[in-house]
Formats: sequence, structure tokens, C-alpha cells
Amino acid sequence: MAFPLQEIKLPILPFSMLIIISILGRSLHASDPPLTLDYYAPTCPSVFEIVKKEMECEVISDPRSAALIVRLHFHDCFVQVGGPYWDVPVGRKDSKTASFELAASNIPTADEGLLSIITKFLYQGLSVTDLVALSGAHTIGMAHCANFRARIYGDFEATSDRSPVSETYLNNLKSMCPATGGGDNNMSAMDYVTPNLFDNSFYHLLLKGDGLLNSDQELFHGENGKHYKS
Repeated sequence: MAFPLQEIKLPILPFSMLIIISILGRSLHASDPPLTLDYYAPTCPSVFEIVKKEMECEVISDPRSAALIVRLHFHDCFVQVGGPYWDVPVGRKDSKTASFELAASNIPTADEGLLSIITKFLYQGLSVTDLVALSGAHTIGMAHCANFRARIYGDFEATSDRSPVSETYLNNLKSMCPATGGGDNNMSAMDYVTPNLFDNSFYHLLLKGDGLLNSDQELFHGENGKHYKS
């Protein structure tokens, strides 16, 4: 069953917490009180509902916003947090220890092989099942040409079922993402069937061999084109 993004309720509360951290942040002092789940209850008890409403409006206005927030949380979780669910205490002030190098040090890349991706997830205490489930977030959102060029000019045809729909899809991708000559920032939906719905269409595309990113398609075909089952 597919659900419009604006009707999905479960992810909104954690997203709201993260946004509040940014909106209500200020400089860090040793005397600041500790973070708690009800930090804003005395001063702004309706803050979560306010942010939730604003997030829903943003997603309605631009569905890609949902994918961007999901990715933001994935980065935060993958670098330091855990899963599959975590409470986010609020009241956090502006960070003085943010590190781009740390954030990028262990994140799987679009062209990465299956065994390497599994290793990175295991390092975070996440199983192969967690890997497959989290990858399902690619049912929404867009990818840049630079991240799928190697895939569409590489083994896409070898994994695809070569149906007319798949052939048209590949031709469209190549028209907006040339093998050479730029276009790196051109974007395509990672789920071309229902790009604005959070559903399981992404997995059906992998079964067809039409995954846009190499790292996604390898969930099904694995290393050297072999099917992989968890």
C-alpha cells in the first residue's frame, strides 16, 4: 500500500526534534542544563506540534524535503547514534565539535560494492536486515547524475529485465546524464514508478534490475552479479 508523503506521521516527530535543536540553539556554556525529552515543556509545550505542521507543509510544497530530512537523520544516526529507533533529547545548543571528515568517513557511497557496504553497517552494529530496510528510504528522493553515471553506462543493461519500460527509462537517464561532457548535477528520482510516495516500489525495481544506484542494485544481485539473500 502506498501513502502520500504528507500523510506519513511516524517520522515527523524525530525530524521535528532535530529541527528544534537548530532553531532554538544558542552558544554552549558549562552551566547549561542537561538535555531531556521534555526540555521545552515549561516554555513551549506545543513546539512539537508546531514543527510537525511546518514539516508537513514543507513536504506538501516540495516532496523532496522528506527525502532530505531522512538522509539528514541517516547521517546523524550512522555516524554517532544507533537504531532502529532512538529518543532524541532536546535542548541541545550549537555544536562546537561538528566534523565533516567524521560525517563522511564511513558513509557508503553510490558505487560501493555489497561486501563493503555490509561491513560498514556491521561496524555500526546494524545487520544485513537493517541495511535492506534502511535502503528502502530510497523510495523517495533524487540522485545526481554524478552518482549514477557509472551504473547506467556500466551494468544496468546486464541486471535489467530489458522490458520496454526499462529500456525507455535507461534511454531517458542517458539523455540527461551524458557519459562525458557535464550534467553532474542533473537529477533523477531513485524510484521512477512512484517517486513521491513512501511505498515498496523501490524493492520491486531492484527485482527488475532497474535500481538507479549501483549500491542499491547490489542488495539483490550482490558482488559479480550474483543474487544475494539475507
